[in-house]
Amino acid sequence: MTPQDPRTTDSAMPLDPMPAKGAKESGGGARKATPDIIRPYGDTTGDGMVQVSFTLPVPHDKRAEGAALQLAAKMGLEPALLVHAKAMGPDFTFFVVYGSAKHLVDLREVKVVEREFPLLTPKDVNAAIKSRMRRKLVVVGACIGTDAHTVGIDAILNIKGFAGEKGLEYYREIKVVNLGAQVLVPDLVERARAEKADAVMVSQVVTQRDAHIHNTTAMSAAFREAYPAGQVPLLVVGGPRFEEGSAPKLGVDRIFGRGTTPGEVASYLVHELAQPKATQEKR
Repeated sequence: MTPQDPRTTDSAMPLDPMPAKGAKESGGGARKATPDIIRPYGDTTGDGMVQVSFTLPVPHDKRAEGAALQLAAKMGLEPALLVHAKAMGPDFTFFVVYGSAKHLVDLREVKVVEREFPLLTPKDVNAAIKSRMRRKLVVVGACIGTDAHTVGIDAILNIKGFAGEKGLEYYREIKVVNLGAQVLVPDLVERARAEKADAVMVSQVVTQRDAHIHNTTAMSAAFREAYPAGQVPLLVVGGPRFEEGSAPKLGVDRIFGRGTTPGEVASYLVHELAQPKATQEKR
């Protein structure tokens, strides 16, 4: 006999969503208005079904499986089904759990960091740099610390680019110096000074033990120590695990997350060049 599907219990009945303000009845194939209050979607609207994976530091046995279900319940998945368990060596077990989340999401409380600058074409970027700087814009990029993952920094800097867009090497008014992987912070500072960099771009993919946070704050401190006040180059950091809006806390000017394109970065550089006084005060 199979256990009762949690999606058929009264506690997991589909949520009657609260309509968004100003929402109109959909009809004739029109797109339905997005509600303000939502739950995850599995098989039916509002069933709350989600799948999570995690590892526990216990050998694989029945007690370990019970511990996984206990954790899932404390995470708000109830009832939860253990759909996969596999030993990861003698002392760890990997789990996949499927269950109905009790929590609701209020879209009105979601804060989004909006892009504050327009996207420019390569032609417009080149024209802006040429007219405002009357020289090439110098960008020095690297993966710092022990990070050897250059896919992100190469996607932005190399001419082949990313997502159908050419990288910064394609822009004739931008000089790119790509130092590659595992660059020490003192070496990055030295090269930036030698190149008279206008912007320094750092990619951080390795996040174990918050390595990306520690490396970024160390890099920021090193540049502010090496440069006179108001003359620090733009410090731009990218990576998949940075929190939006955390740039001031980390001491950098801008953080870009996953999916960022070279065009966005180039447009940001031009945006900052158009406001030199504000930029200098901020740094």
